[in-house]
Amino acid sequence: MLIKDLAAERRKKARFPINRELRYKVLEGDKVVGSGLGTTLDMASGGIAFLTETQLPAGSLIELSISWPVLLDDSCLMRLIVFGRVVRNAGRYTACTVDKYEFRTQARVHQMAPVRNDSMLQRWAYNIRKENLKAANA
Repeated sequence: MLIKDLAAERRKKARFPINRELRYKVLEGDKVVGSGLGTTLDMASGGIAFLTETQLPAGSLIELSISWPVLLDDSCLMRLIVFGRVVRNAGRYTACTVDKYEFRTQARVHQMAPVRNDSMLQRWAYNIRKENLKAANA
């Protein structure tokens, strides 16, 4: 099955093909349960399609850190940080929503840091759960 066939009719916004390196963290409950590397396939304001080494569970909260192709002030490397939810997968192919995003500067030399458990992903997920509880109790 082609990637285009898998995502046909589900996309509400135009997607732009872009092939960039990414790192991800997957959150279940309050804990980071997975992390790894991947490559973007395409992006839109509402979602991102990408390939990973392993299949990611649908419904999981995810943080992506994507290398950005444009330099800040023609000299500083950037990363796009995305917070979202895995909406579908097929083998190594994964699609997620873009619920929140921000740009950050990046060190010139990348060093793989250990996965931290006090991440922005956990704080974002906590706020999402809190908002859902308020909406359910309203």
